[in-house]
Amino acid sequence: MIGRVLSLLLVGWTFGFLWFAIALPQPAGPARTDAIVVPTGSGGRIARGLALLRDEQAAQLLVTGVDANVRPEEFAAEHDASEELMDCCVTLGFAALDTRGNARETAEWVRGHEVGSIRLVTSDWHMRRAALELESTLPPQVTLLLDAVRSEPSLWTLFLEFHKLTAAWLVRAWPG
Repeated sequence: MIGRVLSLLLVGWTFGFLWFAIALPQPAGPARTDAIVVPTGSGGRIARGLALLRDEQAAQLLVTGVDANVRPEEFAAEHDASEELMDCCVTLGFAALDTRGNARETAEWVRGHEVGSIRLVTSDWHMRRAALELESTLPPQVTLLLDAVRSEPSLWTLFLEFHKLTAAWLVRAWPG
């Protein structure tokens, strides 16, 4: 009996991991939202968020999880963002240290800025967990558009992220 249960768990884990690794989320098409949210991390995220902002796909951009030592002028210079763009439309969030913190920081920012829709921009391998964490903190009326930045993650990155996603899902599914 225990052998069958373990075999079933192994088969479930294998198919789950294969699905996770093969069917990574994709970039979203052109759709306007109230705001764009970009958690800091792997390459391409911030550049994509700023490009969407410049293309007027949203009026505001929150970059969450910015290191406390980064000054707005440094951020602007590194990412070629004009002073006008920074002043009108870009908020740097310094409170988050991890994906769960990104979600809390984003939800707080959303409540303070009367945002009804968000485009979440993050790496394809990170999207599912970032969205899960964010959906659990956002007000229910806020809609979420997932916009994955394509990457070439290593097998190890996929392995770790799959287990982080599984743990995050279990925490939300566990009664009590």
